[in-house]
Amino acid sequence: MPGTNNQMDSINIMEEINQEKSPIEKAGEDLFNFAVDREDIWELMTQLPENAEIEATAVEYELPILKIITVGWSAAYLMENSRHKNPLMEAYWNTVRMFSQSLSDTAGLMTGGDIDYFDVLKKRFDTYLSAMDSNPGAGDPAAVIGPEFARVCGNKDDVFTVLIGSRMFVGTVNCVREYLKAFSIT
Repeated sequence: MPGTNNQMDSINIMEEINQEKSPIEKAGEDLFNFAVDREDIWELMTQLPENAEIEATAVEYELPILKIITVGWSAAYLMENSRHKNPLMEAYWNTVRMFSQSLSDTAGLMTGGDIDYFDVLKKRFDTYLSAMDSNPGAGDPAAVIGPEFARVCGNKDDVFTVLIGSRMFVGTVNCVREYLKAFSIT
């Protein structure tokens, strides 16, 4: 069959590339795959009541951003003293950057305008860090992230959105913690 050899060559090359990844690169890829998985986002969206004083589309847009940021933040935080921290963060954020570029290119083609999704992530990351820095006495970062998430979504006083943002943050941090513990790189 025409093309079969090329397809097999491509598969073999991909298998070789996957086999050549270091454990840290694999961990970065695993964390990225978790960060962009939407199952928990859909679950949280079902918890947003119809009578919430917030645009559901804003919450649905912001949840994946919060999750990607939280994966990166929590991995760095949990690995604060690990020699693997910098290589893992580099592997994770490089994958996020490639994903963002692809998403930006696709969105740009669809809208006819320039969109820089990685820049959106960086700005939102700065927003959340600034909120945590402004509230050092809060103790639990989720107590800051939830209200900040609601503010970013358009209504800082919507209790449902505060809870959804807090749940996304806490759930993501816990999953990253368990993954790193199981992977034994913290």
